[in-house]
Amino acid sequence: MTNTSSQKLSVLEKIGYSLGDLAANLIFQTLLAFLAFFYTDIYKIPPAKASMVMLIGGVVGAFFNIIMGAIADRTNTKWGKFRPWVLWTAIPFGVIALLAFSTPNFNETGKLTYAFITYFLLVIIYSANNLPYSALSGVLTGDMKERNSLSSYRFVAVMAAQFIIQVLLLPLAISLGHGDKAAGFEKVMFVFAITGIICFIITFLTTKERITPPKEQKTPILQDLTDLTKNKPWIIMLTLTILVFITLSIKGGVNIYYLKNFLTEDSQISFLNSIGFNDMLNGLSNHFGKAAFEEFYKPGSAPYAVSSIVGACSTIAMIIGIFFSKPLADKFGKRNVFGIFLTLSAFCLIAINLLNNSSVSAYVLMQTLHGFIYGITIPLLWAMIADVADFSEWKNNRRATAIIFSAMIFGLKVGLSVGGAISAWLLGIFGYNADALKQTASAIEGIKLLSSIVPGVIFISGACLLFWYGIDKKMELQIESDLKEKRK
Repeated sequence: MTNTSSQKLSVLEKIGYSLGDLAANLIFQTLLAFLAFFYTDIYKIPPAKASMVMLIGGVVGAFFNIIMGAIADRTNTKWGKFRPWVLWTAIPFGVIALLAFSTPNFNETGKLTYAFITYFLLVIIYSANNLPYSALSGVLTGDMKERNSLSSYRFVAVMAAQFIIQVLLLPLAISLGHGDKAAGFEKVMFVFAITGIICFIITFLTTKERITPPKEQKTPILQDLTDLTKNKPWIIMLTLTILVFITLSIKGGVNIYYLKNFLTEDSQISFLNSIGFNDMLNGLSNHFGKAAFEEFYKPGSAPYAVSSIVGACSTIAMIIGIFFSKPLADKFGKRNVFGIFLTLSAFCLIAINLLNNSSVSAYVLMQTLHGFIYGITIPLLWAMIADVADFSEWKNNRRATAIIFSAMIFGLKVGLSVGGAISAWLLGIFGYNADALKQTASAIEGIKLLSSIVPGVIFISGACLLFWYGIDKKMELQIESDLKEKRK
């Protein structure tokens, strides 16, 4: 291994790197929050067929990550292994994202075909861009403290993108489309695409790969995969990644059901009045036009308004939590901090099950507190995966950064898909009926469990896995020191 320069990263490089995640998450968060809504309510694809498009596309994309990891690890250019992919995929990513949220006037078969092709291409180009981008964090520096700091910068950008999508996207789409959601989505995605292309180029220009394998290293793909199966920290992190994203998928998808079916609308309206929401809405409507916010004036809209407020409060709290991540990890080690705060965030979710159906303020408070505590863990997951790449190099004398990250992103996509499937399956088991004017007691109890106990227990299960992770603070320092000597 060679160490081409100082392991210290400038603030400019950290910001430049983080802009890549801002760009990617403007698209990724839109997929998570609005793709189903876009396909069914805007492009008018039947829900069952829309779900098949997303399921097949997600599975294909998950497996493509492994292939992309092997390709990226074997890429050799004057710019490095991973940076070039950020540049090469910048414009295609923007163009395909715009096409995926466009609505050409086809019949149902044509719409389904168009949706499948554009979503499939978007998943593939996302993997070709985001896998090398994620692996890049493992080769910018071998300094553990710098890596913790880089992760904090990165995930502030992620939370900024999440805030934009969850709080602002739908009102912007309605406003820019003058009430036409299809036209509005296309205009918003055009802005996102241009912004993303610029951010990816900045990431390429401002970063530098400092950790490179020796030129003589020639490792067969089969050897890389064999090394993974013998790497216990990697197995732990893969399992943990799957559990974390199963939880996030369940929690994110069920919140709106909780607001619509458990908390009473009167209590939500009272909460909105108490925080001055209607006065704020009127002021915004006067400035941007009433069409931008007409959905919030309709009867039954209170859950959507409260959902936006919960999303805003939780995301802001996560961003604040991220700033505590680095100093805590530097002092106590990533494993310990991750496990403790993942468990505490789980207790916040479990506590939601104790609320009554008029406890709107308490619900917002618990989600905000959960956001802050969980925010401390967010940068650590990916920093720990970079540490696993270092562990693999330390143990095997070979570096295979991208394939290690590709397996984790595979876990991410599997977790999201499985979490969505679990939510739908359990809602069906509990008797949820989307067309019912009032849900049964069993369905409401199921919604409460999916909003609290189920994700909380999965989070705690993930935290327990860290007892077998092995890379504690002491080992972090040993690996860092030994690899510095090797790279000289």
